[in-house]
Amino acid sequence: PSALRLRGPLDPRTLERALHETVRRHEVLRTTLDDLGGGPVQVVHPAWAPALAVADLSGLGGDAREAEAQRPPAAEVARPFDLRRGPLLRTTLLRLGAEDHVLLAVMHHVGSDGWSLGVLSGEVAALYEAFPRGGPSPLPEPPVQYADYAAWQRGWLTGDVLEAQLGWWRERLAGAPPVLEIPTD
Repeated sequence: PSALRLRGPLDPRTLERALHETVRRHEVLRTTLDDLGGGPVQVVHPAWAPALAVADLSGLGGDAREAEAQRPPAAEVARPFDLRRGPLLRTTLLRLGAEDHVLLAVMHHVGSDGWSLGVLSGEVAALYEAFPRGGPSPLPEPPVQYADYAAWQRGWLTGDVLEAQLGWWRERLAGAPPVLEIPTD
C-alpha cells in the first residue's frame, strides 16, 4: 500500500488518465495469474483501465475527516486480491478539501515492491503534469517488462549459480526447526 497526500488543485480525470497510461505501459499491472494445468501462468491482458474510486470526505469536520480518511485505507489494504481476475492494482482518491487529497494505491506484492512503487509514483506525476497541456506521454516505452526480467532470471538461476544460492540459504537456515508451529485457524 502507498498513500500520498496531495495538496493543491487536482483534476481527478487527469489523474485517472495518468494512472491508465501507467497501467498501459507496464504489463505487470495488466497481469493476472491462472493455473493452466502445469502451475501458475502469467496472463497479460491487452488493455486494462481500472477505475479511480473517489470518496468525498470534504463535508466532514476536521478531526472527523482525518479519522475517516484513515478508515478507508485500512479497509482497502485488508481487502484480498483475486489473482485470477485482477486487477493487481487498486486506486482510491480521498477528497478532503478543494485542494487537499489522499491518493491510495494498493498493489499485490506479486507485481510490485517498494522500488517499483517509487517508479510508478514518478511516472504518474510526470504524466499528470504533461496531460493537461494536451500532449502525449512524455515517457519513453519501457525497454524491458517484468516477464522479460523473470525469464532472464530463470535462465540465469541454473547450474553453479543456483547451487551457490541454495548453499547460501542452507547455511543460513542450518539448525532451524523443520516445521514452523503456527496455528492453522
